[in-house]
Amino acid sequence: MDAASLRRSAAVDAAPPPGLSPALQALWWDAKGDWHAAHQAAQAGEDADSAWVHALLHRREGDLANADYWYRRAGRCRPAEPLEAEWATIAAALLGG
Repeated sequence: MDAASLRRSAAVDAAPPPGLSPALQALWWDAKGDWHAAHQAAQAGEDADSAWVHALLHRREGDLANADYWYRRAGRCRPAEPLEAEWATIAAALLGG
C-alpha cells in the first residue's frame, strides 16, 4: 500500500483496511474527513508515529500549541508545508515509501 491507495481507500471504504497501525488508521480517518475518529486512533498509539499524526490533527484544527506539544513528543518540528503535503509525507514515511 502507498499513500495514494490509503487515500483512495478512505474515499470508498467504510472502515480502514485491516492491519494498519494506530497512526495509519488515524491518517485514514483524517483522509475520510472524520477528525474525531482520527484523533481517537492517534491517541490509541503510544509511539512517535502516532504522536506525529496527532500533531498533524491538532495543526489541522488550528490548535498550534497542542500540535507543537505532539511534534515534540514525536521528535519533530512543525513543518511549514501545507497540511495535505504533510499528510502525504507522513503516509509515505509510515508506509515505507
